[in-house]
Amino acid sequence: MSGPRRAAIGRPRGFDVDVALERAMLVFWRRGYEGASLVDLTGAMGITKTSMYAAFGNKEQLFLKALRRYAEGPAGYVDAALALPAARAVVEAILRGAARTSTSPPDFAGCLTVQGALACSDESRPAYDLLVQWRNDAADRLEERFGRAADEGDLPPGADPRRLARYVMTVAFGLSVQAANGLGRAELDEVVDETMRHWQP
Repeated sequence: MSGPRRAAIGRPRGFDVDVALERAMLVFWRRGYEGASLVDLTGAMGITKTSMYAAFGNKEQLFLKALRRYAEGPAGYVDAALALPAARAVVEAILRGAARTSTSPPDFAGCLTVQGALACSDESRPAYDLLVQWRNDAADRLEERFGRAADEGDLPPGADPRRLARYVMTVAFGLSVQAANGLGRAELDEVVDETMRHWQP
């Protein structure tokens, strides 16, 4: 039998790739990059290390795929918020989304992009740098959105889009830290309420 023919009828994967990636994302979310061992990951995914390497690559590559899934799924509220027509609505959607996402998993709390970077050694530096880049990119996109709002007169005269974006992202990531500290959704929403109360219409 020829090689191509043999590959075409080769042994199919015995697991659902999407389900396995979702489970890996939750492990990274709960334990962070460094705290998630291969045993933790493969155990949650229900596959062997060999199958993990074949389907996703090494741990760092798996983490990158899990982070992309997080950005498109639980953290998808960021893209939705940036598309809103008014700056105030953008801010509130980001903060409400952060509060919701940080308290959605039933048995753990926080944000993958914050939790994932905790206690990273030199060996885990690439994952740490990736998360820093992800957070900085989110701030840059928000700054760009505020720049458009300023041009459209949707922000008070003299408002600084960069400073405002940093402020909003600081509050958003602070909500995640507070969720990890044990604050519930209602308490985080009170923080959002207070933040929005000071927003200039």
